[in-house]
Amino acid sequence: MPELPEVEAVVRTLRPILEGQRIRCVHVFHPIALKPQRAPCLAELATDQCIQRVDRKGKYVLLLLDRGLLTLHFRLDGQLVWFANGAELLERANVKENGTHVDVAFEFGKGVLGFADRRHFGRVHAWDRWEDSSGLASLGVDALSKDFTVARFRDLLAASVRPLKDFLLDQTWVAGLGNIYSCEALWHARLDPRRRAKSLRPEEARRLHKAIVSVLRRALECCLHPAPDFHDSQWWFQGLQKILRAYDREGEPCRRCGAAIRRIEQSGRSTYCCRKCQK
Repeated sequence: MPELPEVEAVVRTLRPILEGQRIRCVHVFHPIALKPQRAPCLAELATDQCIQRVDRKGKYVLLLLDRGLLTLHFRLDGQLVWFANGAELLERANVKENGTHVDVAFEFGKGVLGFADRRHFGRVHAWDRWEDSSGLASLGVDALSKDFTVARFRDLLAASVRPLKDFLLDQTWVAGLGNIYSCEALWHARLDPRRRAKSLRPEEARRLHKAIVSVLRRALECCLHPAPDFHDSQWWFQGLQKILRAYDREGEPCRRCGAAIRRIEQSGRSTYCCRKCQK
């Protein structure tokens, strides 16, 4: 699942492509991507609107229009694909062999941006106002924003009795972290993912805050070099494996103490950690 670094890389790459461009028309191939909204709602709000700014909040891509906004959430497998024109979109999209599974597409004067998701879990929504989106309204402080301070993070931790890993995954506390970077931040901070959030001492909270910011910034650098290539339907972020210290390394030696990385289950998700040096 794309997390904050991947989504931020997408946003930075999209800005010079989309900002100032007018949406000529909207193509909806799989209405499930709009649930609970319907295709006419998206078309009515987006058509003939100019994209003023491309932004991000948590794991959401925001397309801010003349009036209203569009939100894109990739969930597990969503991604963006660029087509030269409407004809190429219709030729390549949703054909049985080697086709790109496009759910929704926005046509501009210089090309077409497709929201592709082979499993149709991703979502595209249209809103008159930011406040109308319950998903956006419920998000906590963004993990790479200036508002994510040590003091604020310490207060959030103190207010939660949930295990650290579950706390970090809850987007209403801190927005942007997913399974991968939660595991990585906890490894760097040397903290057991099963500990209660409110149990952290001030120094441990500071250490975890520093680890979160450091891990996300390093991952973002990897995601930008090379940058996303929307012209290639097979593109995905390269080089992330080289920075991982815990995630998906079950049985491999901890790069700090040498003990085997363990995989445990928390709330139905796999957590990777070193039981020896994460306390």
